[in-house]
Amino acid sequence: MKLKISEDLNYFVRDELLDGLDITPEYFWSSFEKILNEFSPRNKDLLKKRDLIQSQIDEWHISKKDTKHKHAEYKDFLKKIGYILEDQGHFTISTSNVDPEIKTIAGPQLVVPVMNARFALNATNARWGSLYDALYGTDLIPEGDGANKGDSYNPVRGEKVIAFSKNFLDSTVPLLNGSYLEAKEFIFKNGHLSILLKDDSITDLAQPEKYLGYMKNEGNGFGLLFKNNNLHFEIQINKEHPIGQTDIAGIKDILIESAITTIQDCEDSVAAVDGPDKTIVYKNLLGLMKGNLTEAFVKNGQNITRELSEDRKYLSIDGSSLTLPGRSLMLMRNVGHLMTNPAVHDAGGNEVFEGILDAMFTICIAKHDLIGNGSTKNSRTGSIYIVKPKMHGPEEVQFTCDLFLAVENALGIKPLTVKVGIMDEERRTTVNLKECIRVAKDRVIFINTGFLDRTGDEIHTSMEMGPMMRKDQIKQQKWISAYEDWNVDCGLETGFKGKAQIGKGMWAMPDEMLNMYNTKDMHPRAGANCAWVPSPTAASLHAIHYHQILVSEQQELLAERTKASLDDILTVPILKDPASLSSEEIQAELDNNAQGILGYVVRWVNQGVGCSKVPDINNVGLMEDRATCRISSQHISNWLYHDLCSKDQVMETMKRMAIIVDKQNNNDPGYVNMAPDFNGIAFSAACDLATEGRSQPSGYTEPILHAKRLKYKG
Repeated sequence: MKLKISEDLNYFVRDELLDGLDITPEYFWSSFEKILNEFSPRNKDLLKKRDLIQSQIDEWHISKKDTKHKHAEYKDFLKKIGYILEDQGHFTISTSNVDPEIKTIAGPQLVVPVMNARFALNATNARWGSLYDALYGTDLIPEGDGANKGDSYNPVRGEKVIAFSKNFLDSTVPLLNGSYLEAKEFIFKNGHLSILLKDDSITDLAQPEKYLGYMKNEGNGFGLLFKNNNLHFEIQINKEHPIGQTDIAGIKDILIESAITTIQDCEDSVAAVDGPDKTIVYKNLLGLMKGNLTEAFVKNGQNITRELSEDRKYLSIDGSSLTLPGRSLMLMRNVGHLMTNPAVHDAGGNEVFEGILDAMFTICIAKHDLIGNGSTKNSRTGSIYIVKPKMHGPEEVQFTCDLFLAVENALGIKPLTVKVGIMDEERRTTVNLKECIRVAKDRVIFINTGFLDRTGDEIHTSMEMGPMMRKDQIKQQKWISAYEDWNVDCGLETGFKGKAQIGKGMWAMPDEMLNMYNTKDMHPRAGANCAWVPSPTAASLHAIHYHQILVSEQQELLAERTKASLDDILTVPILKDPASLSSEEIQAELDNNAQGILGYVVRWVNQGVGCSKVPDINNVGLMEDRATCRISSQHISNWLYHDLCSKDQVMETMKRMAIIVDKQNNNDPGYVNMAPDFNGIAFSAACDLATEGRSQPSGYTEPILHAKRLKYKG
């Protein structure tokens, strides 16, 4: 073996990863080396093809610079160079051994940086969440009329929470007569549930089949289990509890099934640039799969140790035991095909492709779950779920499938055990989505519109065509709605209903839950059986939408509509009249972009934080990761290239926004100011992203961020 392996990673493999597996370190590394030798050249060729296609598109736009854009001619050109492929006919996916959380249960999906053990545990445990807590602690319940949150429990606010929750019960498991607002006592006997009302009348459930059973809780408390639209919730009753004492029926909370699935992310939300970083990523994943990950911390002066939740056990209406998963089903997001990582060097002294490294390690980690090496169980059907981002077209999807097969064979895992989730976030994947699904038809369990990365790629792909619209205008163009519909249409066309997830992207404002609640029902209405949320609290609130909307019925309706237009998808959001923008509008856009880049990058480079809530220019907290940074950097680069602004203007903007970002972070003791010297590594990284975005491969931020983070770490 000629690999050069980082010390941390080598010890992890020897002492932890292979413990309990019939695999020696020597075999593991020699197998990995063989896989590297086979797949690294293919990986390089795929990246070269990306560059070739991009150069052909650039040259075409340059040649047409002084002529009116002709859509049909443009489309024919994209077909000629193999950017758009021919439809090869009808097929349906045939993925087997898929867990119900992916096949048949529609609900929220969390994405969490697995590098942060506390966050990773919280997300996995977010399968169940307190509806009362989610309502009380967010703006979904307004603070007017004496209902302020305060430092202690406010009964006025509590009453509003309880009223909202009982209205939720009325809409999901209605009574034959009356309302849960009038309920005085729950009577369950011989598998039958009745409700005593304030007027001493007794009523039944309008749909008694929704009541499944009960759980005995502490003291005299108990929980009543219900199921609606394939989702569970539990009415928790305890008349001795401080909240239960205030309720005529003794209801202290409603425990609602929330984050059905969670993506443990090794990619956009983490900053893992070397062997020690990758070791943390893999250690946390291993702990999650074996069920022994813990994290100790201090909260409100108390020492707390977080660990994985146990399954929930009930007594069903027929007297038999009923066990429900206590944790989200975990998927693991690997990195894409682009980056290399110095965690391992090959025989030639080259950094290995990080995507190949992730495949070997994450699949090996998940083998512990397959053979029952842990105290918990993730997949009950014997599958491994990996989300693969940033693939460009069917060839790259095929590469992923071939890589997974090679790793399966090396690790003694049955072929097709590893399933793949396809992120539809690059333009060449979007226009060929059906063919991407085709090559993965026996592994695919997931397609998801990553509209943030997709917007970044939209700008980069058409960089030479002209200056782009302002970002808020780009969101309103027909290409993006067509793209979202196209994703659902392709999924339904290829048999995803009842077999796989069709997902939608992130709600990026974690503090604005009222706005989320009022708008995010659009995702299940659009046929998505999962959608991303930024927190466990958001998952509990978004779960309400899936009680209101039965996604399988929506999908049946949507399957009958006309498929979204490829022509609309190919409509580029070019600014038709750049002269129409005032200098003030240009500067405002630059300010917004620069502030977003700086706020994110300074934490990425200096603190190794890959995803965080970053205040925008208006001090609204936004969940930022590399995808949002990609849009902003590409947008500035586009305007800079097309002379809507100058480099001097961009640099002046960067310095002025750096002062604002410094002020926004003045309560962070670990924060290092960028001003007044503006000579730090983080500031230079942000500037490079803005001024050199055009030259970055596919407009990605990783090459600059990784290089600067490694420099900062020394």
